[in-house]
Amino acid sequence: MAVVFLVDDERRRKVPIPRLFRERIVLENLRDEDIVSRYRLSRGGIERLVVLIGEEIAPTCRRSHAIDPVTQILASLRYLAKGDFYSEVGDIHGISKSSFCRILQKFISAVNQKLKNIRFPQGPAVLLVKQEFFRKCQLPNVVGAVDGTLVPIIKPAEAEEAYVCRKGFHAINVQAVFDANMRFTDVVSRWPGATHDAAVFDSNGVKEYLSTNDVGHLLGDSGYPLRTYLMTPVPHPSNDGEQAYNDHLCRGRIVVERAFGVLKSRFRCLHRTGGCLPFQPNKCCEIATVCMHLHNLCLELNVPLIDEEVGDEIEQEVPNNAPVQGAAVNKRQQLIELFR
Repeated sequence: MAVVFLVDDERRRKVPIPRLFRERIVLENLRDEDIVSRYRLSRGGIERLVVLIGEEIAPTCRRSHAIDPVTQILASLRYLAKGDFYSEVGDIHGISKSSFCRILQKFISAVNQKLKNIRFPQGPAVLLVKQEFFRKCQLPNVVGAVDGTLVPIIKPAEAEEAYVCRKGFHAINVQAVFDANMRFTDVVSRWPGATHDAAVFDSNGVKEYLSTNDVGHLLGDSGYPLRTYLMTPVPHPSNDGEQAYNDHLCRGRIVVERAFGVLKSRFRCLHRTGGCLPFQPNKCCEIATVCMHLHNLCLELNVPLIDEEVGDEIEQEVPNNAPVQGAAVNKRQQLIELFR
């Protein structure tokens, strides 16, 4: 009797278990408004990504049910848009959790390498940016507005204290420069949440460029040092001219809060309402960067913002106490004189 059981057990082990393939989403079957709602990009934007990175993420095997580039792009966009669990994203798109883990990393790397749409304006483009800012805030020679935003992440395995921001949660500090139309023109995404914005800016290539080329200045808040290439508010305005200057600078910088708000509304994985990014810091920085590339693509294609815009986590900056440069004070005074 024991021999019979052993034989039956051996036979059962040799019987192959059939693979179950789940139904996958077909882009052509979705309505345009549903595509934007689920994936944040338009149909044309997704098709552009297929052309741009399709070869980079295409499966190398010849299996009959390999995961095609369109499905990989849709699944990755869904995660960025909603911050869903891997298992939920996999269930929706007919792929396994382990497969999506690999897919997301390939998608992030491919987009960050191929989608070259974050560029600081140079040449004739600088004049256009200055004109747009002047229409917005009546301040001349403005080439961008700069600020940082906190992106919540899971507790890191190393150097935890460096990632605890002043609001008490683990985060990375992502700094960006914007034009007057909320387009990202420069991104620095590699610093822990406890790092001050001024320290992040000191490591920025844009700072080096502006300090050695007299092309204009950025608008920053009181957390940044006053420089000839970085105009900040007057700490304690004592007359109408200084108050008017502060008001116009604030009007120019409103693009910062608006842009970060739109970014995090489109890609909830970056906002606290979407939880936190459950990865190590380096990958979180890559995800923040890819979302900014996709944000610029949405602006280029005039993709509407479906969800209600969320507010960014703007915190009151600690005033910067760096030594003030006389040339920078004189330049700010010249701007103040415009409003006397």
